[in-house]
Amino acid sequence: MAPVNNIPPDLWEECPSCHQLLYAKQLANEQWVCPRCGHHLRLSVWQRLQISSDPGSFQPWDDDLPLVDPLNFPDYQAKVERARKRTQMNEAVLTGQATLNGIALGVGIMDLSFIGGSMGWVVGERITRLLERCADLQLPVVIFCASGGARMQESLVSLMQMPKTSAAASKLREASVPYISVITHPTYGGVAASYSFLGDIIIAEPQAAVGFAGPRVVEVTGLEMRPDVQSAEFQYEHGMIDLIVNRRDMRRTIHSLLCWFQGIRPPTANEQNGKPAMVGELDE
Repeated sequence: MAPVNNIPPDLWEECPSCHQLLYAKQLANEQWVCPRCGHHLRLSVWQRLQISSDPGSFQPWDDDLPLVDPLNFPDYQAKVERARKRTQMNEAVLTGQATLNGIALGVGIMDLSFIGGSMGWVVGERITRLLERCADLQLPVVIFCASGGARMQESLVSLMQMPKTSAAASKLREASVPYISVITHPTYGGVAASYSFLGDIIIAEPQAAVGFAGPRVVEVTGLEMRPDVQSAEFQYEHGMIDLIVNRRDMRRTIHSLLCWFQGIRPPTANEQNGKPAMVGELDE
């Protein structure tokens, strides 16, 4: 028998919630949702793309936009380069066109591991171009949001991405093009205050943290706040979120919504080989 310390380190992964040791292949089959406690582990952009689009269908858009450093912020460019090497991305959001069960759509996926998913000029510009291009092409849009907020290294340039992306979202509405926003853990700051809450349908994964100011910022202010206020469940109960959907049901839920938007009958439960998530349904 081989020594235990010879087991490859990526063969098992610990659930950060219940600390159960999980077999990596089984976890991938569960779409990185802990089968014991239901905790939704953080996904990379590439994992999210894999479970949210048809294989080989994704075509990236605007992946050549230059970095903006208006303040010559110390170590900023080096920090971006380190993030690029670590994540195999060149910014905190990936945008482009794909298909989902054969339905063409524009897609945006944010990555929290790239400088906290923060929104600088490139992120805001990619989201804006995604929304405006889809309005012109009459393509429905799905954006998976995850962010710590505005990118402080870009100062006011970063903050201006909030009104810019919001204006782009309004063009979708004027063009009668559907927009589905998916809130993942966590979604804070300028992203929460702009395009993430402007979708026609706003979906959240269970227990996703969402709000304008993160918990550390709230703590500094000295304000008292219920611990559950910035949870997806609290926001759903108070009408800010339309659906809370388990990740394992996310793909077929989005597909059903896209079908309804296009006047197509969604597949039946038997055709989907599983029950589609219903409005307001929360999978425990």
